[in-house]
Amino acid sequence: MFFSKKVGVDLGTANTLVYVAGEGIVLNEPTVVAYSLEDKKILAVGNDAREMLGRTPGSIVASRPMREGVIADYRTTSAMITFFLKKALKGRVLWPQVMIAIPVGASQVEKRAVVAACKQAGASDVYLIDEPLAAAIGAKIPISHASGHMIVNLGGGTSEMAIISLGQLVVYSTVRVAGNKLDEAIMQVLRREHNLIIGERTAEEIKFKIGNAFIVEEISNRTEAVKERIGETASIKKTSNERTMEVKGRDFQSGMPKILEIGEHTITSAFHKPLKQILEGIKQVFAKTPPELAADIVDKGIVLSGGTASLTNIDKYLTYYTGVSSFVVEDPLFCVIRGVGMAIENLDNYKEAIR
Repeated sequence: MFFSKKVGVDLGTANTLVYVAGEGIVLNEPTVVAYSLEDKKILAVGNDAREMLGRTPGSIVASRPMREGVIADYRTTSAMITFFLKKALKGRVLWPQVMIAIPVGASQVEKRAVVAACKQAGASDVYLIDEPLAAAIGAKIPISHASGHMIVNLGGGTSEMAIISLGQLVVYSTVRVAGNKLDEAIMQVLRREHNLIIGERTAEEIKFKIGNAFIVEEISNRTEAVKERIGETASIKKTSNERTMEVKGRDFQSGMPKILEIGEHTITSAFHKPLKQILEGIKQVFAKTPPELAADIVDKGIVLSGGTASLTNIDKYLTYYTGVSSFVVEDPLFCVIRGVGMAIENLDNYKEAIR
């Protein structure tokens, strides 16, 4: 029997999530595709392909077809979307209506590529929604009110910050720095300071196990140093409860396997540059925000969503450097897909937000 179904897709740089109307989130897999170099045949998608990252022979490539939130490899992305839709719908539904979240700064060419990939995968109608709006809907922010709300969506390839009022984006900015850049920063600092070469998967594991955006102890120590310089007795004492992790990789000089114990202070130092770029994006949005909306944000705070918002103390980091309270939504990784799901199920209510 032929019938159409409504499907929401969060096609992220790191993870792809699929929402089916009436069922909820049915799929959450890495945005990774493995294919043969000889005949370009797709060998694995999602979790199976991620297991191959850094472990393939020369004839097989395991890669991420999305770069910085947009399609980098159209052919493999189209095959990946087809695979995910079939898996999510269990092969029983044809020509679904698909809504897909896109970065707010995506060009017309990038948008057309997304629509074409979904059509190629079998979608009958394709709707686009900006990721910050989808994240705000998923976070249950009353976006239709005449009041300012700020959402910062920290994904894998992009960080998007936006001020929303009356169901529309008033001011927004996209910084192509997010989770993947944090992973690269970890790889670079371990190579530079410890002569240790690691892969993407290991860097991501380090990020979520011992990564810390804001170590309160370091700020306390700075305060102590300032007090000592002005002749005051410092009341803050250093307490060391640093988290550590055993990291396995390859020695840069000898080429031999190597195991090191790495502490969170090393990882925090690696995060300095990418986090500063995200912070600058937020400051740029504030600089363009009308005064009345800025006052609303001071009262309500900054809402953080996206997988990278799970990084330890990212909310404290932004609160400290912006002076505006920040908080992470519940299940930040699923915030965008929840919003896409609510929008596709209630198309009439979100017409203004949909492209």
